[in-house]
Amino acid sequence: MTGTVLFIMTGADHWTLNDGSRHATGFWAEEAVAPLEVLRAAGYRVTVATPGGVRPPVDEASLDAGTVGSAEKADHLREVVETAPEFQSPIALSDVDLADYDAIFVPGGHGPMEDLAVDPDAGAVLTAADRAGTPLAIVCHGPAILLSATTEDGTNVFTGRTVTGFSDAEEEQGGLADMAPWLLQDRLTEAGLHVTVGAPWSVHLESDGNLLTGQNPASSEPLAHALLGRLETPGDNR
Repeated sequence: MTGTVLFIMTGADHWTLNDGSRHATGFWAEEAVAPLEVLRAAGYRVTVATPGGVRPPVDEASLDAGTVGSAEKADHLREVVETAPEFQSPIALSDVDLADYDAIFVPGGHGPMEDLAVDPDAGAVLTAADRAGTPLAIVCHGPAILLSATTEDGTNVFTGRTVTGFSDAEEEQGGLADMAPWLLQDRLTEAGLHVTVGAPWSVHLESDGNLLTGQNPASSEPLAHALLGRLETPGDNR
């Protein structure tokens, strides 16, 4: 089975903290590379879209051997990030034609907290995809993009839906919670979504209609497999 999956990725290389300083960030490598490889292996093509069509910046911390568990894994992630053609020449979010894609995947990293959370083009694509029943798979900090999908009266399109994402506890353990302008779990809850989280750093997925979410980097590959399951049984999307 073949088709095309749209990756919506951050174009931000920093996250603005409470004191106005910039924390260097981008997308988290594993959360893009693992799903890319799962989808490629299943015969799917991947197209990357970013705000303005800029090349998505990788968070260098996500390529650190100590962070990802081994030098071998870090080297592999870097090689894919730096050479995979999908990441080198993205299209602009404003140019996305939803009819061209079978599903959407959104990797995390703190970058989406900076741009995708407030990007009107991202909100428009997600709103159209949800109305069409297109599978949406979003991982870690990626669910910040859901905040951009609002109706004219400011109501979130995904109000009442069950999701997961990077938890307050994980943000605290990661050391950035006290400096963060807002926390993902809190902001999604305030927007009217029902957020569930598992133990910090454990695999945790949620499924609500066509919306599939994963909590953290460890959840990215399982989420990609869950997305494949939906693509193979599209009747499950509603």
